[in-house]
Amino acid sequence: MGDDLTAVVERVRESVEGVIEGKPEVVRLSLTVLLAEGHLLIEDVPGVGKTMLAKALARSIDCSVRRIQFTPDLLPSDITGVSIWDQQRRDFEFKPGAIFAQVVIGDEINRASPKTQSALLESMEERQVTSDGNTYELPSPFMVVATQNPVEMEGTYPLPEAQRDRFMARVSVGYPSAEAELKMLDVHGGVSPLEDLQPVAHAHEILKLIEAVRAVHVAEPVRRYAVDLVGATRTHTDLRLGASPRATLHLLRAAKASAALSGREYALPDDVQALAVAVLAHRLLPTAQAQLNRRTAEQVVEEILQHTPVPSGPQQQSGFGGLGRTAPAYPQQPPRRL
Repeated sequence: MGDDLTAVVERVRESVEGVIEGKPEVVRLSLTVLLAEGHLLIEDVPGVGKTMLAKALARSIDCSVRRIQFTPDLLPSDITGVSIWDQQRRDFEFKPGAIFAQVVIGDEINRASPKTQSALLESMEERQVTSDGNTYELPSPFMVVATQNPVEMEGTYPLPEAQRDRFMARVSVGYPSAEAELKMLDVHGGVSPLEDLQPVAHAHEILKLIEAVRAVHVAEPVRRYAVDLVGATRTHTDLRLGASPRATLHLLRAAKASAALSGREYALPDDVQALAVAVLAHRLLPTAQAQLNRRTAEQVVEEILQHTPVPSGPQQQSGFGGLGRTAPAYPQQPPRRL
């Protein structure tokens, strides 16, 4: 990325980190998903800042933002929109729903019925909404940031596999450190920092960043490494459902965005390794025996990372920005350990 685009990323990162104390890796993953044109699922216990993270990311960008509070009585038309009869025109007029925004915050997404959750499927994958035979394009950039609580299961509906597979990555905010919590008491004790949060980047700047990420070079051995990791989930004995081809594509896109955030014009196996758990684990379904043994999907992905050979190869020609630069060879790395 150019110096101007790098400065935009830094401004957004600092803006979000000013609200979410002591979680730089969570903020980085959120920016990675944004620049990779994906959707983010924030899953954690109540009170750790899931909605705060989503709001801070949305408010840091000067674009349209809509928030949807998912409840059991929410209807699909509340999300996508509805056609209303216009007496003057004597015709139906489409009234867009809450999904027609550049950043859509879905709070407690698993509290809505599966029928309502399915209203997001088309928009998240095809970035469009079909209603009464008409198709309406969604604005760009477009990102869904959804939160859910995995602990409180009463009154919730588990996300179907098709829905989970459309989220590029899942992140858990986690509890802050003692120092970060003390700082949070000082910062959040009076007025919420969200009140004073101003946009630090425009939507057109984010589109330029997305274009730069698309141009990041990925060598053939790195692409094959991503395919090998995803393929291993489909044959693992502890999994009854492996990752889809969409997961491979999401892993590659996220690796390119991670490389760009690191100031590189080419992706490394390190980028794939660092994102594998966040991108793959939420799509996997452990077998009944694995669940009895308390084996989580995250542990299975870590094991796959440990046993999948990391590629090394000669220098590869980079196509970043059409400059035809030579990307340096990535070094041989030891297997990742649990």
